[in-house]
Amino acid sequence: MNVLEIQGLTKKFGNFVAVDNMTLNVKEGEIFGFLGSNGAGKSTTINMISSLLQPSAGEIRILGKDSRKHSRHAKTNLGIVPQDLAIYDDMTAYENVAFFAGLYGLRGKLLKERTEEALEFVGLGDRAKSRPSTFSGGMKRRLNIACAIAHKPSLIIMDEPTVGIDPQSRNYILESVKKLNESGCTVIYTSHYMEEVEEICSRVAIVDHGKIIADGTKEQLKAIITDVKDLSIELKPGSAYSLQSISEIPGVRAVNEKEGRLSIQSDAAVDNLNRILKSLMDGGAEVKALQEEEPNLETVFLTLTGRSLRDQ
Repeated sequence: MNVLEIQGLTKKFGNFVAVDNMTLNVKEGEIFGFLGSNGAGKSTTINMISSLLQPSAGEIRILGKDSRKHSRHAKTNLGIVPQDLAIYDDMTAYENVAFFAGLYGLRGKLLKERTEEALEFVGLGDRAKSRPSTFSGGMKRRLNIACAIAHKPSLIIMDEPTVGIDPQSRNYILESVKKLNESGCTVIYTSHYMEEVEEICSRVAIVDHGKIIADGTKEQLKAIITDVKDLSIELKPGSAYSLQSISEIPGVRAVNEKEGRLSIQSDAAVDNLNRILKSLMDGGAEVKALQEEEPNLETVFLTLTGRSLRDQ
């Protein structure tokens, strides 16, 4: 089942096309990475999904219903964790969460239960009566998440939820995202930290100049730019081995030796490392160091867009 369906989505600001005929589906149960450099159209797309902007053309469906024709249905099933903090410093943490939960129609005992539950989930249960002005940056980010999840939405959009916080808070938030997903929430996650996307996302879309230029699992995206992996093996001096034997191992494309170091090119889809090492040891070689280099999402992004994700 698709929690989110985008068809032909377009947004123009005068003659500038910010989002250009975008089509995208997000399946139930995914943690979906939505990546793009500043100006790529990512934020404009998120603002249209959350109804902060009206599309120039196209359709957005949330849980099968058109978000413009069924706006209450869409808002009830959607939670937004914005990049800019959306909390009030003159209200306590409890009051902040209760205020936002109340906007979704929660009242009375249910409102109290959901507010307390959301604060406990983000580790702020013991700070319910404290004001955000006394919180660290990481605690404010966690409160921001609590405000977005108290009404238990089916789809949560997290836009740069770990910007400007310490590593401990970042890890806490990443674990919270995983727990939300395990509890049944579908998550759209944007970040300038590619390692976060690598760690938690099951599928990724890369947007550039308002268009999705790649969409798939992390493995599928990496396969776009290369089907080869490089293996570098440093051997102890005097090691004996057969280049011919290594070259005959399934998947190996090329073997080169220089100053006691082997450089092996192999099919990325073939898991042959153990066979390569066995061939070396059977020949009497002693391995001193081993390094296997595979493309990562940062490399994919740079190759497809021509710039780093963190370019400002």
